[in-house]
Amino acid sequence: MKNLSILGELSHAEFMRDYWQKKPLLIRQAIPNFTPLVSRPSLFELAGKNDVDARLITHEDQQWDMQHGPFNTLPAITKKGWTLLVQGVNLQDESVDALLRQFRFISDTRLDDLMISYATDTGGVGPHFDSYDVFLLQAHGQRRWRISAQKDLTLVPDLPLKILNNFQVEEEFILEPGDMLYLPPHYAHDGIAVGECMTYSIGFRIPSYQELGDAFLQFMADSIDLPGRYTDPERKPTKHPAKIDNSMISHISTELNKVKFTKDDITIFLGEHLSEPAHSVIFRTPVKPLTPASFEKTARKQGVLLSIKSRMLYCGEHLFINGMSFAINDDDKTILTILADTRKLDSAILANASTDIWEALYTWYQDGWLTLS
Repeated sequence: MKNLSILGELSHAEFMRDYWQKKPLLIRQAIPNFTPLVSRPSLFELAGKNDVDARLITHEDQQWDMQHGPFNTLPAITKKGWTLLVQGVNLQDESVDALLRQFRFISDTRLDDLMISYATDTGGVGPHFDSYDVFLLQAHGQRRWRISAQKDLTLVPDLPLKILNNFQVEEEFILEPGDMLYLPPHYAHDGIAVGECMTYSIGFRIPSYQELGDAFLQFMADSIDLPGRYTDPERKPTKHPAKIDNSMISHISTELNKVKFTKDDITIFLGEHLSEPAHSVIFRTPVKPLTPASFEKTARKQGVLLSIKSRMLYCGEHLFINGMSFAINDDDKTILTILADTRKLDSAILANASTDIWEALYTWYQDGWLTLS
């Protein structure tokens, strides 16, 4: 059965097979009659918060400038050519989070966040490319998109933004509210506001192998166990005191080669790394938390929901939430994987929850990781 929401006439499987990381896709009226989920004043207010990543981009007299928030004031909306980018709006607004979750036919290990771009007439961030997949949903007004499959991705030097040096337009579209454009990684594009507009960018995580390698070595540092110290009772006198001798290199190489890692180590690392919240995330704990007994009684009636800021993943016997990992048994796994996949548990499912699950849910409730429905 085809899923006609978001992807138009394409099923999820057809999109993944024919377009995902392969070629662009323009979907007219992906969400018919779409209207902004966040008003302009509310977006500007978000840009003034310390825990929200916001950037202001201006282009005047052929000069690009970028400033980082928080912003107490912004240029007048009557002034042309400026853009406000507000990252992670899904972490601040439940309706935006619900929109982001419509893209969960792609794994949570890849789904990142929803950024809102507000621009006055002619505003934009210049021709550029992203290293990740992105869906560009027009929320308000019009934006002209020019795109190119060009291989030349060299950038103009000494600019605060990554602007392509030689952008060659191959296709051009004007998007109306509800229209959506998908672009795979490294696809050159340039979006220019036609009048005042807002665009929602649904982005996906593509960590570099270098990033993963650095993080994995830090993760493994806590589990390395190499007992003993280097000894060399057979050492001979040397005529070259500054030289590192081969016997020392060989001996230490043997010991360091004892450091091993398993598939389980990689699984736990990935789960903790990919579920780690963004650095700016602040969880709101309950002002007057219920007692464990009152929490369980209320949850059995109402159910529980994951916070919109929580990341929850699982693999095999491992459960991961907000950068922490837990080993779970088969009975608990059934319920906790439902929570991870659906981001909620209703009263019927909670009726079968074990004592361990209730203890975990209460702890997460105290930490602001989940709430009562």
